[in-house]
Amino acid sequence: MAVKEASSTTMSNGHHGHHDVKGTTTIADSVVASIAGIATRDATGVYAMGSSFTRTIGAARDMMARSDDVTRGVQVEVGEKQTAVDVDVVVEYGYPITRTSDDIRKGVVEAVESMTGLEVTEVNIEVHDVHLPDSDDESREAPRAR
Repeated sequence: MAVKEASSTTMSNGHHGHHDVKGTTTIADSVVASIAGIATRDATGVYAMGSSFTRTIGAARDMMARSDDVTRGVQVEVGEKQTAVDVDVVVEYGYPITRTSDDIRKGVVEAVESMTGLEVTEVNIEVHDVHLPDSDDESREAPRAR
């Protein structure tokens, strides 16, 4: 978990916000994983997240819980000031994998760093499959709208 020291901000009138209240903010690993997962799903060419096994288990869990786990296929290591992110994806056929990977990295770094203040040291991407437009192998997982 990341722990951030709080500092007061000086307003334009020279006064400090909240009378110099000090404290810490702790950012859970699951928060970083959620941010990275959402950013990855937003990248052009990403069809699904996770390996085929985790997608199958996750789809069943999502149906029972009526939710969609944004952290599926995302693993993070979070330190006090830095984090590393690993993502597993399925790429839509026809999208260049190198361009999709670049979009994923850029999106994850921008989202995680801007929302948490942590430095993203690496984003590792494992492409598990290519989704063919007419394939039925993703029976429970609908394609994302673009």
